[in-house]
Amino acid sequence: MRALVVCGIVCFAAGLAVAGLPGLRDFLPQLLAGAVVTIEITIGGCAVAVAAALVAAMAKMYGPAPLRWLAVAYIELFRGTSALVQLFWLFYVLPHFGVLLEPMTVGIVALGLNVGAYGAEVVRGAVNAVPRGQWEATVALNMTRAQALRRVILPQAFVAMIPPWGNLFIELLKATALVSLITISDLAFRAQQLNQITFETVKIFTIVLLIYLAISSVITVGMRALEERAARGIGRGRA
Repeated sequence: MRALVVCGIVCFAAGLAVAGLPGLRDFLPQLLAGAVVTIEITIGGCAVAVAAALVAAMAKMYGPAPLRWLAVAYIELFRGTSALVQLFWLFYVLPHFGVLLEPMTVGIVALGLNVGAYGAEVVRGAVNAVPRGQWEATVALNMTRAQALRRVILPQAFVAMIPPWGNLFIELLKATALVSLITISDLAFRAQQLNQITFETVKIFTIVLLIYLAISSVITVGMRALEERAARGIGRGRA
């Protein structure tokens, strides 16, 4: 709860700082329009990241050999190469193979898969951290592996996953600035355009900084609330 209060104060202070900037009305509408695009990409990328991480982690841990190899290849490829190169590859290289994707789709998929590769290791670590006795209990109850994962293991691992996933979501938010390089009018793109026209560098990028801070604070608050709720649910289940 203390962290939630701190995040709320930070957001409030950021809002006051933005409101006091001279010339705010000249810049804020366009920047907020870009912020909406940034938020859309962040939400879509987070959804792709979570799905990719769960699938890759489960395949790497429990899948047959071909799926394990595929999961390892995906994780190492996206962790071992630059997010910018991945973005360019999907946007500029895939058309040479007859695959043409919209810029928004490329941004969401590229950033989601990039973060999902890191998230897969978060999922794997959280599952391995569940006490061995929990697995033994599912065997005693004659559960299949799928049932054990769904009913016992993953709900407990989920609580341990939330803090690192919060960090990954914030990293994804910050990485959305890269999509301005593939013609998407996100927050960073709008800021660059306004700066080239008005040369009001200090005002524009101060507003941009505070907008990113506000969005990341919302993510922090949401993930902390989710963590507390999940922990209470596990506590009630054990009781």
